[in-house]
Amino acid sequence: MDSLIINLNGIAINTCQLLALFVISIGLIKGLIIFLQNALSLSTSAKIFQESRLQMGYSFSLGLNFLIGGSILKTTITPNWEDIGQLAAIIVIRTVLNYLLLENIHKPVPENGHAEFNSSLNLQKTLFENARD
Repeated sequence: MDSLIINLNGIAINTCQLLALFVISIGLIKGLIIFLQNALSLSTSAKIFQESRLQMGYSFSLGLNFLIGGSILKTTITPNWEDIGQLAAIIVIRTVLNYLLLENIHKPVPENGHAEFNSSLNLQKTLFENARD
């Protein structure tokens, strides 16, 4: 019975890591596609840059959450104080990275006028509220 639990835990850990890799990769590809579409059309809009940044930022954030879940699962079978300390350090570092990432992607990117800046700020507030729900 113990070996079954250990095997299932290993599968869950690998699944979390695989999901993190998948989510981050998809976010990178989506951000790159948005950037390339607008770079080829010679459009230098701050709104496009922000959209690309948001796509990648949300993917990084979700990927970090999967990695935190995998790290927690690693210590569930036979934790010792060293493993718990490492887990705490990993969770703190990844949580701080996640927080800073979310703060950074919600910063407005002003363009030429105040109207564009306010529009971008309203878009970010809406996206932030939707992400919180």
